[in-house]
Amino acid sequence: ACSNIRGVFLVFFFLERKLWNLPLLYDFQEELVIRPLHSGDIYASFQFRTVWETDFTRGNKVSHYRLFPKSLGQVISKFSVRELHISFTQGYWRTMQWGQPFQPAPPGAELWVWFQDSVTDVDSTWKELTNVLSGIFCASLNFIDSTNTVQPSASFKPLGIGNVTDHRFLRYATLPREIVCTENLTPWKKLLPCGSKAGLAVLLKSEKLFHSSFHSQAVHIRPMCQDWECKTTSWELRQTLNVVFDLHTSAQGKREWSLFKMFSRTLTEACPLASSSKIYIDITDNPEQFEVSPATPLLSQASVLGDRRTFSVYDLTQQITFGTVRSLNLLIRWKSSEGDMLRPLLHGERYVAGYGLQTGEIHTLMYNYHPYRSFPVLLLDSVPWYLRLYIHTLTVTSKGKDNKPSYIHYQPSKDRVRPHLLEMLVQLPPNSVTEVTVQFERALLKWTEYTPDPNHGFYVGSSVISSLVPSIVAMDTNSTRERPLFSSFFPCKEESSYFVRVYTEPLLVNLPTPDFSMPYNVICLTCTVVAVGYGSLYNLLTRSFQIEEPNPGLAKRIANVIRKMRGVPPL
Repeated sequence: ACSNIRGVFLVFFFLERKLWNLPLLYDFQEELVIRPLHSGDIYASFQFRTVWETDFTRGNKVSHYRLFPKSLGQVISKFSVRELHISFTQGYWRTMQWGQPFQPAPPGAELWVWFQDSVTDVDSTWKELTNVLSGIFCASLNFIDSTNTVQPSASFKPLGIGNVTDHRFLRYATLPREIVCTENLTPWKKLLPCGSKAGLAVLLKSEKLFHSSFHSQAVHIRPMCQDWECKTTSWELRQTLNVVFDLHTSAQGKREWSLFKMFSRTLTEACPLASSSKIYIDITDNPEQFEVSPATPLLSQASVLGDRRTFSVYDLTQQITFGTVRSLNLLIRWKSSEGDMLRPLLHGERYVAGYGLQTGEIHTLMYNYHPYRSFPVLLLDSVPWYLRLYIHTLTVTSKGKDNKPSYIHYQPSKDRVRPHLLEMLVQLPPNSVTEVTVQFERALLKWTEYTPDPNHGFYVGSSVISSLVPSIVAMDTNSTRERPLFSSFFPCKEESSYFVRVYTEPLLVNLPTPDFSMPYNVICLTCTVVAVGYGSLYNLLTRSFQIEEPNPGLAKRIANVIRKMRGVPPL
């Protein structure tokens, strides 16, 4: 009832603003992008964008929250946050099968924050912020400490306004072993203005989302400009959710998808508080490979990741979209499985080589599939302290030749204090594979530092590869023009290139592990010796011995009774 009253109040608030021609301080947009993949799987990307025309950086106390969630607004204000980016991912994105995602994220949990320059003690603020976010999202972010936190010097630039170059106010951390479940999705949905009661969020059903090959949810907060002169600033909250449904598990091997088959629900209305609510279906390969029903006359073209794509648009704010049945269930039916996927120009892989439990090598492979153009990439590696890197063994090779990085930033680790940080700017030759190799030595931990399952191994976070990749089409750099949400997140000032961030696989490394069954065996043996040896000795020292005559027979007992009655001594 309270949520309905709140929704009615907000609708009247918007009507009043529009009636008196007053500027809207709030704006909420939602959209869903569906892209059929050549493997037969299907990729669904949700984006919810809330814009609030206010300024937390001036120290003004904000008391009235309408569309912007109060919990996140208080976090920004209390901890003087300039930008906040957090993601929770289950599974690994298969770039060579699915292409590039709209919002990349590494497996596990990732958090990177830009603080304002007014923060005096960034480390303590960072520690307190991670504990607060751990409670908001029901995650294990409280395990983020100095041993898995780094300060990148060039890899993570601000995505909003402000040319911040002092990396002392930047913190980056990952938890590659974080498990994503319903407890993380529920608080994420509660941040939406309509929750999961109306609009596209109705489709976010937990048992369907987690029964998929890949699932990633994220929250991005940044300051933005309202106009091209940037006289008015606002805060943007962008909630994204990316999911890939497997052909064999979700569709039972049939190349036929629908909203009901993917989410077990259909759409009946848009969110009443949303100014825009749309569904985009990538039909660039249509009609050769698949067909979409019901058909729509609304088409849109957008430059996405260096390629011009065509989309069918379904506007949920128009009642004609739902038809006479008042329900929208989009159906995608494949006609042919032929066709080649546009291979991504940038791809990364990583693995551990070597044998034994003393030394090893970390190999990072970066692929440039562009046939004739080279471009630089920025590689970031954060390695835990218990893998002691031999940085003098670092080698970078391309096409069998040494490739000297133009920029290297390395911060050595300190045992039980901070991890290794390695950043390099490497030029990738066209149509080549660049390999980065470094040797390491495994450390022997204290017995209290091992996890409950030490033989499973220890996780090392993904490498981060950032680059401006050449585009085959002219990209639109006008940030003030209205564009789909999925094509307007990463800022770029060059029309001939687009920004790409790629994450490699996390590593699973085995460390020298003591025999944890030995204490159990010692305890069992000690208890047995004590029970048998000391117990027997104690019984011998404390037991009293008495001579006990054997019991007489039945006839003798009867005779003694008779003799007693007669007054005769017993036998």
